[in-house]
Amino acid sequence: MFHLLVPHYRVESVLELTAERLQQWDITALLLDVDCTLKRYRASGVSAEVADWLSELRRSGVGLCIVSNGRGQRIRQFADPLGLPFIAQAIKPFPLGVRAALRKIGAVPQRTALVGDQVFADVLAGRLAGVKSILVRPMHPEEEPWFTRAKRIPEQWWLKSLQ
Repeated sequence: MFHLLVPHYRVESVLELTAERLQQWDITALLLDVDCTLKRYRASGVSAEVADWLSELRRSGVGLCIVSNGRGQRIRQFADPLGLPFIAQAIKPFPLGVRAALRKIGAVPQRTALVGDQVFADVLAGRLAGVKSILVRPMHPEEEPWFTRAKRIPEQWWLKSLQ
């Protein structure tokens, strides 16, 4: 049961997920969390570096879809300028939103990874949906609401126990 909380891969930033690295891991599609994964919590959009990274992956043929627990209008305002399909109100850690994203972009679970910054939401949702999970270090978690920051404490304990 605890294996559901163990990410397949861990990286510092999404920028480490190059097309070459994804190919080595046999990953052809990424389902992407938004807050503290692609952007700072309080930012409205991504940095130029992340925008370039997304463009490079798209040029390389990697399938991309946003999967967020955020409300529809907020996620639409984020995803539309990037030209990315999205699933909002995904209710992670439940796998329903992940499965909807797989259908939306025509990806197969065995070659797809969910990329996010939270073990108890992103990693668990990915594992339950049968996709790989890639955990990134959260961008500026001090900007998150108190209830998300509170989850970081047991999450950090869990990650230390894995080492």
